[in-house]
Amino acid sequence: MSKPKTLWIVCGSLVFLVLAPGTVAGVIPYSLTGWRMGGPFMGVTIIPFAGALLVVAGLASLLDSFARFVFEGVGTPAPVAPPRHLVVSGQYRYVRNPMYVAVLFMVVGQSLVLGSVALLRYAAVLWIIFHTLVILYEEPKLVSQFGASYQAYCRNVRRWWPRVRRWNS
Repeated sequence: MSKPKTLWIVCGSLVFLVLAPGTVAGVIPYSLTGWRMGGPFMGVTIIPFAGALLVVAGLASLLDSFARFVFEGVGTPAPVAPPRHLVVSGQYRYVRNPMYVAVLFMVVGQSLVLGSVALLRYAAVLWIIFHTLVILYEEPKLVSQFGASYQAYCRNVRRWWPRVRRWNS
């Protein structure tokens, strides 16, 4: 892949990262909470720390997934510039939708840090939206784009719940 093409893909992915997950896991949670701290859920002081770990793990997972789309898939997560190759390495060997799982981790983590029930409700609504999007749009699109290889992947790797052992294609 040429350097200008790689640079374009990296830039497109960064823009999409800021616009999509940045809005869903940053702007909207901020608008719901102002990122004001409430008391810890059920008065358990360790819960905010667990939430912080979820946020960090979610962010690391999201960045890893974006990098895999750029360098292995030769594309972006954005529908306007999808990857040319099916990405089934790293986290994708355990769960089919690590980006959505990562965003959910970040939102749930923020809810635990802030003690916000509103963010927990938002995370539940997000999961329903993500699930619907995956079922109605993404999976049919990937089947049409990658055919039998994607269908084999679907038979072996679950959408939301990770495998215990990594899948080897």
